[in-house]
Amino acid sequence: MPKMKTHSSAKKRFKITKKGKVKAKSAFTSHMMMNKPKSMKRKARALDTMSEADERIVLRNFLPYSRKSKTSKPYVKKEGGTK
Repeated sequence: MPKMKTHSSAKKRFKITKKGKVKAKSAFTSHMMMNKPKSMKRKARALDTMSEADERIVLRNFLPYSRKSKTSKPYVKKEGGTK
């Protein structure tokens, strides 16, 4: 089976945190801003983490190589004496 390709627009729109969560820009920030309350505009400035359902879609379909494995354990060096 061939390698999966990363979705080009997803590379620009989503960031993956160290723990494997997906951060994205908030919606409703492009036009008709005079009709929106200040608090809504202020909250929409920063990146926000996605819901788990949307996160699963993004990681599985659009960013297949940035997903952290949930089952893998970190490598631990065994203590051993030299002979």
